[in-house]
Amino acid sequence: MKRERTDAARNRAKILAAAAGIVAERGVQGLSMAEVAAAAGVGVGTLYRRFGDRSGLAYALIDQREREFQSAFIEGPPPLGPGAEPRERVRAFLSALADRTVAQLDLLLMADAASSMSRFGGAYTAYHGHLAMLIAQVKPGADAFCLADALLAPLAAPLVAYRTRSCGVSLERLKAALDALVDGL
Repeated sequence: MKRERTDAARNRAKILAAAAGIVAERGVQGLSMAEVAAAAGVGVGTLYRRFGDRSGLAYALIDQREREFQSAFIEGPPPLGPGAEPRERVRAFLSALADRTVAQLDLLLMADAASSMSRFGGAYTAYHGHLAMLIAQVKPGADAFCLADALLAPLAAPLVAYRTRSCGVSLERLKAALDALVDGL
């Protein structure tokens, strides 16, 4: 793996801090490449070369939180991490994923809008593999592959946004419905 130059790493950190500040202050709709570049003290060309476009910048903002989340369910403490009964790990995972989705919902929507198939890339593959493994332990012989998709589907960012913002479904209600699905395993 190619190691990032020190100045490039410093610029990346400044850019992401500036972008996170803009998103926190004005939301994703306030995120412009020119404003991020100005706030970070770098040229706009640097920003475009590094991230490509706004959706690339959104992915980078999502990335750190994603790394922390994956670390938690792979090696963190139970019940999310190893050591708990598989059904409880599934519940903890879905609950934590719901929290994580809501926390960065606008960024996830922006990234999803850039490519509708993007949601089935790296993070989804990790979530799916993790859930399929746990489901196979909870219910040997079940189609863990398809059941993992069924448990992840309600947490797609566009659906979460629609249900929470347009239909008034609370995060607690969403989590309770996910628990009911897990009960059915």
